[in-house]
Amino acid sequence: MINVDVGGGDRLALAVLTQYRMTTTEQMHRVIAPEVRIEQTRRRLARLRAEGLVDRITLPQAGRTRVWFPTVYGVQLACEWPEIRGRRPSRTVSDPTAVRLKVGHTLTVTETALAFLDDARRRGDLCGPLDWMTEVHHPIGSGEAVIPDALLYYRRGSADGDKGSMLRAFVEVDRATMGPERLAAKLPAYERLYRYVPMVPGRRPTLQEPAQEEWRRRYPFFPRILFVLDGTGSTGVENRIRALRAGAGLLAPSGFVYDVPVLAASLTDLLEHGPSARVWRPVRDPDRRVHWTESGRPQT
Repeated sequence: MINVDVGGGDRLALAVLTQYRMTTTEQMHRVIAPEVRIEQTRRRLARLRAEGLVDRITLPQAGRTRVWFPTVYGVQLACEWPEIRGRRPSRTVSDPTAVRLKVGHTLTVTETALAFLDDARRRGDLCGPLDWMTEVHHPIGSGEAVIPDALLYYRRGSADGDKGSMLRAFVEVDRATMGPERLAAKLPAYERLYRYVPMVPGRRPTLQEPAQEEWRRRYPFFPRILFVLDGTGSTGVENRIRALRAGAGLLAPSGFVYDVPVLAASLTDLLEHGPSARVWRPVRDPDRRVHWTESGRPQT
């Protein structure tokens, strides 16, 4: 490559676009370099575009906002780097038409990521730009899979006295484009993931190597589940939380909603108060307000 700072901000910008799928110029600036002038981020993105690593579309209905996404070449290059090796975004991530059709939801997911990143910076916690991973595939058998909008890694700082515990969360961002019942239907899928044990043909579990749930190959504890609700007023938020509560009630006999924290909050509250505030509502007890880091079991 020519004129690309592969050891610094250029590399991070391409990695972020590969992992987040798309950002606006302002969002990219806030993710990678909020401490400098935004002109530097604009020049960086223009340089990456000249090198054929990223491209953009313009949204005329949003004040001609520029939305950036990685090219096929950019994705191929970034996926060779250790920090995102193994990530294989779909081919449509580099298709301008697909970007335009998905822009509303994907930019809202990016804005949710920024809420956590900004909050971690204020608190002195550890949550870097690449600790937010979109659309991580988790098989649940029969060719089906759970694909959360994002997987969040977050290490709490020692200031809160918990010695820097590591937290993980599946994040689902809902923009009220589907009915409340369809939103609640995500819970049984997560319950299936929680219990799914893959069968290896020709191999039987033994005492030395007992069968184990698929998710344990990736996580020491099952990540908590965070529903972020947007695209509707307070009444719509309440309707969706009630639907999630009803869905959680159907799963109560399995114990899933008691073993795994499942919380919901509006994006408006996250942006106004920060994700670390007491804005989250447990779906099995939505009259309460808790911190998303709270749990009735050992920290993950």
